[in-house]
Amino acid sequence: MSTVKHQIVIVGGGTAGIATAAHFKKNSACLDVVIIEPADVHYYQPGFTFVGAGVYKPEVTRRTMQSVIPEGVVWMKDSVVSFDPEKNTVLTVENGEIEYEGLVVAAGIKINWDGVEGLSEAIKTDSVCSNYTYDLSAKTWQTIKNFKGGKAIFTQPKPPFKCPGAAQKIMYLADDAFRKQGVRKRTEIKFFAAAPGIFPIKRFSDPLYAVIARKELETHFKHHLVAIDAGQKTATFEHTETGDKVSTDYDMIHVTPPQCAPDFLQGSPLSNAAGWIDVDKFTLQSTKFNNVFGLGDCCSAPNSKTAAAIKAQTPVVVSNLLTVLAGGEAGTAYDGYASCPLVTGYGKLVLAEFDYNMQPKETFPFNQGEERRSMYYFKKYVLPKFYWNVMLKGGNLGE
Repeated sequence: MSTVKHQIVIVGGGTAGIATAAHFKKNSACLDVVIIEPADVHYYQPGFTFVGAGVYKPEVTRRTMQSVIPEGVVWMKDSVVSFDPEKNTVLTVENGEIEYEGLVVAAGIKINWDGVEGLSEAIKTDSVCSNYTYDLSAKTWQTIKNFKGGKAIFTQPKPPFKCPGAAQKIMYLADDAFRKQGVRKRTEIKFFAAAPGIFPIKRFSDPLYAVIARKELETHFKHHLVAIDAGQKTATFEHTETGDKVSTDYDMIHVTPPQCAPDFLQGSPLSNAAGWIDVDKFTLQSTKFNNVFGLGDCCSAPNSKTAAAIKAQTPVVVSNLLTVLAGGEAGTAYDGYASCPLVTGYGKLVLAEFDYNMQPKETFPFNQGEERRSMYYFKKYVLPKFYWNVMLKGGNLGE
């Protein structure tokens, strides 16, 4: 099979891949851009929490891949096997070697169900749920809606994992749902998180601790899930510092699963020891190959893995790669911007925005360190439209 050459090859048709491809074409319509992506469906993953809380119907978070591929971009429905950056090639299953002038790796993140003993089997049972896939988010709402009381456990693993706020958002919404259903008084809600606190920035952690107190939630920080026994309905947690283990029974448990780099990226010439594409955290350029860039959930940059981070990363990658291909040096910088719309209940939200230095970087001209109804409706109605109609088309706010 002969090698096919393209100017720019993008690995991944998720948020980062589609937005980057669209931004390239918006910059120059004549650019030859190809996206390598095996999936037929593209998901608006920030909407999964609202599916799990019964706010959205599942189908509003999905569209066909073909419908979101930017105009003029070639969609290669294929899977990547390996990289050979010395030869500027990517090896695929169906199309063989693909040669590139510039490579963007936007391969996303792998949900590692096997990273917790017993989780792969437990997730198939009625009392174990997760908002981390399309199908399971719908199951989460059924689990919450049918809950009759008892112990409801919510977990947050060690980083990295995408949408860090998702682990706690569904807990706050479940609390509201249980109150509406009349079962909250006979329910214990417990949050087990590997993190040392609810949020690393005081401006946003203060209102969240107030929510926890108001809702009478029990928190266990520095604890991560290591095993689950669906037959006995028990979950085992390990203290991140002492290694001590504690087990608790549950009547329902929402699991945020451990996550890792995609298999084909781990151990590749592009990756670091942990398997992520190794990039300069500011330019997002590969630390090893000048014409290779990475963004989104698969890259080593220590930002929070959110769609908002991708929004900020996309123009940086496009600008820097085009500069490199023109013979220059990458100079545009990403400051680590990320956003976590922390839903604290039906009709309430704390919009946390921040940078690498964990300094607030707020968009709106008011104190975002407060629960606001307006921000809840901003997430519910505005952000999905922005995602489908602006971000995936290469645009930004105000365009």
